[in-house]
Amino acid sequence: MTTQKKEIIEKHQVHGKDTGSAPVQVAIMTDRISQLTDHLKTHKKDKHSRRGLLGLVGKRRKLLQYIQGKDADAYKSLIEKLGLRR
Repeated sequence: MTTQKKEIIEKHQVHGKDTGSAPVQVAIMTDRISQLTDHLKTHKKDKHSRRGLLGLVGKRRKLLQYIQGKDADAYKSLIEKLGLRR
């Protein structure tokens, strides 16, 4: 696991051994989405990466809907932390 991913997990984990809760997954996906977006700005014809990006965006959207249904306050704080939904 990369150090960047470890930092994201530590920043968004709910308890000490949390590595896979929904907020952590959303944070990891958000970082990966931003990396892919930057990649696609320089490599406009990379259709395979674009397809992967669209899949990640869909997964993240579903997880955010799940979090919103479970705990609206946690959803709002996560959105603010990650800088989504301006």
